[in-house]
Amino acid sequence: MEAKEKLKFGKLFTLPEHSICYGWLASFEYPWQAFDALGDFIRETGAALPRDVYEQRGEDVWVARDVTVAPTATLTGPLIVCPGAQIRTGAFIRGNVVVGAGAVVGNSTELKNCVLFDGVEVPHFNYVGDSILGYRAHLGAGAVTSNIKSDRRNVVIHVGNEAIETGRRKLGALLGDFAEVGCNSVLNPGTVIGRHATVYPLSSVRGYVPEGHIYKTAGNVVKKRDE
Repeated sequence: MEAKEKLKFGKLFTLPEHSICYGWLASFEYPWQAFDALGDFIRETGAALPRDVYEQRGEDVWVARDVTVAPTATLTGPLIVCPGAQIRTGAFIRGNVVVGAGAVVGNSTELKNCVLFDGVEVPHFNYVGDSILGYRAHLGAGAVTSNIKSDRRNVVIHVGNEAIETGRRKLGALLGDFAEVGCNSVLNPGTVIGRHATVYPLSSVRGYVPEGHIYKTAGNVVKKRDE
């Protein structure tokens, strides 16, 4: 399989029933192409959401009525928070964000320009920016997505020996469905974690981790055993 094929939307996210914006995202060949239009999508979708399920809690902010929002959380639009989600103490959501059904945005977690599919958990001291987290992806405590290079150049995604140009100065991480990232890990700009892949705690990850693999160190990425 060619390197760019591995990065296409449908290779990382395969469960259309588990995101309010799946159909829209799937219209882009590569996930990062959606970020510039995310705010417009949220505004258009939010305005049409059923009022018996969602309430508007501020300018371009739509939150499902059963969502638990801590008094100390900050919600800035454009934003949609889907049913059953939890927004916990000190969470800071600062625009262009979709929080999926049943997702957990935890203590002191910051979100910006990102999509969390249903069931995603970012529960403790996480930063997620310019990123997409697939169904039931999970970041351990303190794990963050770094979304801009120190030299401010456009982000490239490394797949093996190939470098895929994204044309974006800011790009965090793309986590496939069921991806698991250990505590205090850093996902460097343009990191892609395949479906059902696992990253060990305290990792600094760059590039592409294949589906169904375990990232132990930069030189030690192994296939999971069949269960």
